[in-house]
Amino acid sequence: MPRGILYVETQPASPEQAADYHAWYNEVHLQEMLALDGYVAARRFAPFGDEGPFVAIYEIEADDLAGMPSKLTQALRAGKVNNSSTVRTDPPPVVRFLREITAAAP
Repeated sequence: MPRGILYVETQPASPEQAADYHAWYNEVHLQEMLALDGYVAARRFAPFGDEGPFVAIYEIEADDLAGMPSKLTQALRAGKVNNSSTVRTDPPPVVRFLREITAAAP
């Protein structure tokens, strides 16, 4: 089955909202995403130090990888995935869908 990832860079809307941002991401958003067909795993990463965005990587397995962006848009519109006011929107989050072209393991 074809594999890919959804790569997302976000930041808290303000330093005061950082705890709520992380709680929403970890307790609500990741579970919403993993409930969608094709999303099989999720991980979050923090920058070294205080500067830079947080990164979420969602692993995707789907016959139609190219259709995953529109399926996510449909899920957002249907209320299956929700945004949070604790996420900075200026600048907007960076969102990229990528398809796997090579896999290697030791």
